[in-house]
Amino acid sequence: MQWETVIGLEIHTQLATSSKIFSGAPTMYGAEPNTQACLVDLGYPGVLPVLNIEAVRMAVRFGLAIDAGIAPRSVFARKNYFYPDLPKGYQISQYELPIVGFGQLEITLEDDSKKTIGVTRAHLEEDAGKSVHDAFDGESGIDLNRAGTPLLEIVSEPDLRSAEEAVAYMRKIHQIVRYIGISDGNMQEGSFRCDANISVRPLGQKELGIRAELKNLNSFRFVERAINIEVERQIDILEDGGEVVQETRLYDSDHDRTRAMRSKEEANDYRYFPDPDLLPVEIDSATIDTLRSELPELPDAKQQRFVAEYGLKAADVRVLVASRSQADYFEVAARLLREAGGEVKMAANWVMGELSGALNRAGIGIEESPVTAQQLAALLVRIADHTISGKIAKEVFEAMWQGAGTADEIITSQGLKQISDSGELDKIIAQVIADCPEQVRQYRDGKTKVLGFLVGQVMKATQGKANPGQVNEILRSKL
Repeated sequence: MQWETVIGLEIHTQLATSSKIFSGAPTMYGAEPNTQACLVDLGYPGVLPVLNIEAVRMAVRFGLAIDAGIAPRSVFARKNYFYPDLPKGYQISQYELPIVGFGQLEITLEDDSKKTIGVTRAHLEEDAGKSVHDAFDGESGIDLNRAGTPLLEIVSEPDLRSAEEAVAYMRKIHQIVRYIGISDGNMQEGSFRCDANISVRPLGQKELGIRAELKNLNSFRFVERAINIEVERQIDILEDGGEVVQETRLYDSDHDRTRAMRSKEEANDYRYFPDPDLLPVEIDSATIDTLRSELPELPDAKQQRFVAEYGLKAADVRVLVASRSQADYFEVAARLLREAGGEVKMAANWVMGELSGALNRAGIGIEESPVTAQQLAALLVRIADHTISGKIAKEVFEAMWQGAGTADEIITSQGLKQISDSGELDKIIAQVIADCPEQVRQYRDGKTKVLGFLVGQVMKATQGKANPGQVNEILRSKL
């Protein structure tokens, strides 16, 4: 039997506010346990929550970025459950009236096909604390630093049909929340994670199958692997004549399998009701218009503009606009290079190639690059005006990375300027021809590929400083 996979994702995005959603406690990551929680977060009797207006603004900005409806009136509810990391015995969330309604976004798959995925809703809620099981022998500890941290839960429609689509959708959401500045998206720190609802059904069947929910997936690789394993598990059960149980499961990356965590709760299990301590959130159209005007150029629009304005391939542009910082870096370098008469494609190649490689080796982001966009552009201008060759430029870049100075300073101090004097090159090429009679004979007999060897000998004699274009031209002329 052929099976169809149906997937919906619930993405939890930690909002980049400096304080929590209902208290003034800080949200700094990595602090000593229980030093970032106040009496509100600890659930002490008599304390009252106060809504962080910046979290509301961030939620609205996300809704506008995916062209979703923004609710003029939304309500916070109490989601009741009992767990050690939830001192109040309930989580403040939104249920029937979320702040962001239906929206949609387009994803691009590996074969360059596109698909539109619906976003059911996005609602604000507070995060819970964290149970620590490995710090004490035979005991668990509770760290409430994360309790009350503002989250935006983004719920997709069940439109995803494969792990590849799920990862592409998650990456797109990740890209958007970072572009609009509402989250750092740091998955290692738990700022961006998801739950995946997965079911399978016979191909062609309209009715959905019984679903399992995979909790707290915090890397794109884990999302892809966990979904594929869970799909395989469900198909095996059904093909053996069994029934899939609706439950919550965890992905065990150490053993590369999913395992049961608890039976799946329904909404009525949580006994939702409006929180009596919080007023409804009302947002007027003027506020929405202001927030819309403050949105940056979004990834899809930037991608279309880069293709049209710079004449770059769509595949290259997707890489360049992967992050807002990288897109901005490229655009500064490209503009300066073009103003100096250089080709924008060179800037794109260097950002995706030499710069990206150096950043990866150093384990840093482009925001921390020791070579600024202006400095890289100055180096590329020296390639464009034939002061140095592309090969020498890589040596200059490495020196710039190590803090040895600007491109011009390094070129001058190390004597790297390209030899373009035709008289000097004539003498060197004449000597190479005299020293390589066998290769000269082969070239004149029609084996033109040997020209590369002769060019290499000239470059070796000049320590890579000869202008490759001129070398080729003079060699052909002499041969």
